[in-house]
Amino acid sequence: MIRVFAIIVAVAVYIWFVIDVSQTQKSGVRNLPKGVWLLVVVVLPILGGLIWMLTGRPKNPRKRKKSNAPDDDPKFLAKLAEDEWRRKMRERRGETE
Repeated sequence: MIRVFAIIVAVAVYIWFVIDVSQTQKSGVRNLPKGVWLLVVVVLPILGGLIWMLTGRPKNPRKRKKSNAPDDDPKFLAKLAEDEWRRKMRERRGETE
């Protein structure tokens, strides 16, 4: 039973490697052309996939754009200042909201 499970896992991982290589954009592939990587993964099922993961797969950009809190956002602060200025102008003219 354990052998059957190991074979199923190995086949699933092999299929995942083949799909991963085939769906990767050519511009993102490292070290070898995409077609060569596909051949390596197909000819060397698990080993080729591991080599692909370590040396050929595109690196994930781990940096995310840092978002500002509303009180740090220059646009938000400018809008607050403008709203406050308009409120003061209305008060001076005798208008209230």
